[in-house]
Amino acid sequence: MEPSPEQSPHHAYPDHWEADVVLRDGGTASIRPITTDDAERLVSFYEQVSDESKYYRFFAPYPRLSDRDVHRFTHHDYVDRVGLAVTIGGEFIGTVRYDRINDQGRPASAPADEAEVAFLVQDAHQGRGVASALLEHIAAVARERGIRRFAAEVLPANNKMIKVFRDAGYTQRRSFEDGSVHLTLDLEPTEKSLAVQRGREQRAEARSVQRLLAPGSVAVIGTGRTPGGVGRTVLRNLLAAGFTGRTYAVNRAFDEGLATLDGVPAHRSLGEIDEQVDLAVIAVPAHRVPEAVADCGEHGVQGLVVLSAGYAERGSAGRELQRELVRQARSYGMRIIGPNAFGIINTAESVRLNASLAPESPARGRIGLFTQSGAIGIALLSGLHRRGAGLSSFISAGNRADVSGNDFLQYSFEDQDTDVALLYLESLGNPRKFTRLARRTAAVKPVVVVKGARHSGTNPPGHAVPVSRIPDATVSALMRQAGVIRVDTVTEMVDAGLLLAGQPLPAGPRVAILGNSESLGLLTYDACLAEGLRPRPPRDLTTAASPQDFRDALAEALADGTCDAVIVTAIPWVGENGEAETGDGEVLAAALRGAAAGGPAKPVAVVHVEIGGLAEALAAASSTAAPRTRPTTLAAQPSGPPAATTAPTPTEPATVEAAGTAGTAGTEEAAGAAGTEEAEGTEPPARPGRIPAYPAAERAVRALAEAVKYAQWRRQAATPGKVPEFLDETTDEPGAAALIETLLGAAPDPRGRPLTHDEARELLGRYGIPVRPTLPAPDPGAAVAAAARLGYPVALKTTAPHLRHRADLGGVRLDLTDEDALRRAYAEVTELLGKPAELLPVVQSMAPRGVDTVVRASIDAAAGAVLSFGLAGAPSELLGDTAHRLVPATDRDAAELIRSIKAAPVLFGWRGSAPVDTPAMEELLLRLSRLVDDHPEVVSVALEPVVVAPQGLTVLGASVRLAPPPPRGDLGPRRLPNY
Repeated sequence: MEPSPEQSPHHAYPDHWEADVVLRDGGTASIRPITTDDAERLVSFYEQVSDESKYYRFFAPYPRLSDRDVHRFTHHDYVDRVGLAVTIGGEFIGTVRYDRINDQGRPASAPADEAEVAFLVQDAHQGRGVASALLEHIAAVARERGIRRFAAEVLPANNKMIKVFRDAGYTQRRSFEDGSVHLTLDLEPTEKSLAVQRGREQRAEARSVQRLLAPGSVAVIGTGRTPGGVGRTVLRNLLAAGFTGRTYAVNRAFDEGLATLDGVPAHRSLGEIDEQVDLAVIAVPAHRVPEAVADCGEHGVQGLVVLSAGYAERGSAGRELQRELVRQARSYGMRIIGPNAFGIINTAESVRLNASLAPESPARGRIGLFTQSGAIGIALLSGLHRRGAGLSSFISAGNRADVSGNDFLQYSFEDQDTDVALLYLESLGNPRKFTRLARRTAAVKPVVVVKGARHSGTNPPGHAVPVSRIPDATVSALMRQAGVIRVDTVTEMVDAGLLLAGQPLPAGPRVAILGNSESLGLLTYDACLAEGLRPRPPRDLTTAASPQDFRDALAEALADGTCDAVIVTAIPWVGENGEAETGDGEVLAAALRGAAAGGPAKPVAVVHVEIGGLAEALAAASSTAAPRTRPTTLAAQPSGPPAATTAPTPTEPATVEAAGTAGTAGTEEAAGAAGTEEAEGTEPPARPGRIPAYPAAERAVRALAEAVKYAQWRRQAATPGKVPEFLDETTDEPGAAALIETLLGAAPDPRGRPLTHDEARELLGRYGIPVRPTLPAPDPGAAVAAAARLGYPVALKTTAPHLRHRADLGGVRLDLTDEDALRRAYAEVTELLGKPAELLPVVQSMAPRGVDTVVRASIDAAAGAVLSFGLAGAPSELLGDTAHRLVPATDRDAAELIRSIKAAPVLFGWRGSAPVDTPAMEELLLRLSRLVDDHPEVVSVALEPVVVAPQGLTVLGASVRLAPPPPRGDLGPRRLPNY
C-alpha cells in the first residue's frame, strides 16, 4: 500500500515491512505500516474495540478518538514514530505503535535507543496470536531503526498483554510504579525468543494445514450441471469417500429451481448457504476465480483448493495472475492449495475427505504424501494402492503458490496419524527453513524426499520461487545432514516408505538372508555389499522348503543377536509335474507374519519372484496401525529420538508401538497403547505391521540401507554435537569484525570484493587459522631474496588464474634446497609456461609432507552457509568427491565431514601409509565454520591446498571474498513467502 502525498518525503514508505502471517488458529492476516490514508479504518477499528480494552490501552475511559488522536496515530516518520496494523479483508483487527524516547521518557531521535510501545487488538480477534505477531514485527522494525529496548506501561489487570511480553522470550525487566507494571524488553534476539517464534510458527502453520484437511463442510464451486467435468468429478469423489461433513454444490449457472445435485444441496452462490463453509474447492476457469475467491472471503471460508489451471505455468502473465490470487486469498485470511492442484485427501475415520480428482480414495494408513506434481501424485497413489499401502493424508499442491512442502512438514510433525512423510518436490522455496523443519520432523518420524528438476538449474513451469545455485550433490548432502532420506525416484520413495511405515528401525547394518533360492540369495548378498550393509552368508532352505520351514528360519534369524534385519527370498515351488505352484502365497505370508510377530523387533523384507498372492497377503497384514501418543505442547517434544522398545510378549497385542516401528514415540507410550486402558488420543492396538514385498533384490536392499542410515542418524541425533566456542587467545572476534568493516568501507560494493593474500592471512589469523606466507618473485633475483628470507627448502609456484593449483602443468616446483636449484626451476618454469609477468610466480617455504586437501565455505542466498571438504585435485574437481555440511558445524559434523568422502581411507593409513592428523583438520573446519557464522560478510573462503601431515597441518593458499551480508529471513519475524 503506497503512502499519500502528505507522507513525509524524508522517509519513504517501507514496503519491505509488509508481511502475511499465519495466526494461532491457522488463519492468515496481513501486517503493514499505517499511513495517512488509514484514518477511516482506524476510527472504524476503534469503534469495534470494547470499553475494557480501550481502558487497558489508555488507562482511562476513552470512548472515541479525537481528530488529533487520529492524526497522531496515522502520521509516522517510519524512524522515530512507527505504527503497524494487522488487517483482514482490508480492515484493521490490531495495531501497534512505538515512539522513540530518551532517558527521561520524552520524545527523542537517534542516537536514543529506547522506544515506548503500545498495542490494541480487537476483542473478536484476541486469543488468535495477533499481539504476538505484532510484537515480532515491531521489534524487527525497531532493531532496523537502531532501537535496542522497548518500554511498556501495563495495568496489572491486563494479564493478556503482560503474558504477551512475558512469553516473547526476550530479556526483560519488570517493576511496579504508580499503579502500573513497567516492562523493559531488550530486543536483541535470544535463543529463547527464536525458539518461541519458531514454536508459534510451527503450531500456526500446522493448524492452517489441518484446517484444510479436516473441514466440517466443503463447497465445490464450479460443479457442472451434467456428469463429467472437474467440479462434478470432485463432488462425486467426496461423496464416494463418505465425507463426514456437509457438502454443497455451487455454480452460478444453476437454475433457480434446482435444490439438490447428486443428493447434496445446490446453490448459485455461497451467500445462499445458511452456514459458514470451511473449505471451498474451486473448479472454474481462471478468469472467474477472482469472483469465486471474493465470494469465499466475504462468507468466511477458511481455505481454498484451486484446481483451475492457467496461472504461472502459462508464463509471465499467468504468474502475475497467480500472485494476485494469493494476495486476494490472504487478504481474507485464507490459505490456498494450488492453483493447478490435483486435490487433497484425508483418510481419518472422523473426516474421510477426498477433495481430489483421484477416482478412488486410498485405504487408511500411516503414510503422509505431498507432491508438487499432479501426474506424479497420480502415479504415487496408484503405486501405493497396488502394493496395499494406506495413506493418512495427501496433498497435491500444483503450482504451490501458498501451501508448500514446508507447511506439510509442520503438519506431519504434529499429526498423530502420520508415521512417515513422503514428499515429491520440484523446488525449494526456503531451503534454510526446509532443512530446519526436516531435522526436527526426522527426529520423530522418517522424511523421504524425491527432488525433481535437479539438474536443470531452473524451476518447473508454475513455480515462482528463487532458484538456488548450489549443486544438487550439495543439496543431497545437506538433506542427509538434516536426517532426510533422499532418494532418486518415486519408486525408491515408495519402496522406502513401505518399509519405514510397517517395520521397526534396524539397530545396525547386519543382515541375515534366507530363502529357497540360492541364486536369489546371492543376488541379495551382493546388493547388500554394494549398499554398504554387512550381510551374513545366505541361508539356503532349498526349493523343498515349506512355509513352516520359512517360519522357523525367520524366527531363528530374528532371535539371533548378531543380525539387525532379515531379508527373506522366495521363488515359486515346483510341483512333481515340473510346473510352478504359485498359489501358496497366502500360506507363506501367514507363516512369515507369525514369525515376525513372535520374535524380537527387527525389520523384515521379502524378495519374491512371481508367487501369487504373496505381496497382497503380506500387505493385508495391516494397512493401518495404532497411532503414537504425542505430547500436546511443543515444549514437551523430545529433543532426540525415542528410546528403544521391546518386542511384544505372546499375550500382548502386537501394535506398531510394541513392534518398535519407525514412528515409535517411546516405551511409555507403547505401554499405554498396549495396556488395558487406551492412552488419550490413541486407537485400539492394530495387528502387526505389514511386511513389505519387493520384486527385485536390489530394491529391497536399497530400502533397507536407507532405513539403516536413518536409524543411525536418529541415534546420533539423540546426543547432538556441540559448536565449540574457541574462547582462547587465538580467536579475536571483535578484531575480525573491525577488520571486515575497514576492508568493506563505508559504502561497500554490493557485489563484494576479493581480499589480497595479506588481507586474507590477517583475517583468517584472527580465528586461529595461520596461512603460510608467500613472497612475490617477479624475477630470479627476487625469488632468491624471498627464499633467503623464508629459509630453504622452498617451493616455486605460479599464481596466474589459469595455472593456479595446476601442478600437473609444471607450474609448481617443490623441495628447492638452495639458490642454484631455485634459479634452475625459475628458468624452466618461465621457459615452459611464459613470462614472469604472465605467470605471477611466488616463493613459499616447504610444508611437512602429507595429504593435500581443500576446505571451502560459501554462502548461498537460499540455503545459507555451507562448509565443504575434499582431497585436492582430481578427487574433488574431477570426481566430485566432496562432502558438505551446513554452518554452524558441530564437532560431530566436522568428524563426519572428513570421513564421508569416498577417498577418506587415504587420511587413515590406506595401503600402509601413515595416518594424518585428522583432529587438526577437524579443528580447522570448526574454526572456519565459526568465522563464517560469526561474520556473514565473509561470503566465500577457499583454503587450498591444506596439507595434513601425521602431526599438524599447513594452509598453503587462501582466498576470501567479502560482501554486504545477504538478508537472513529465517532470523526475522515469521512471515509467509511472497513469490
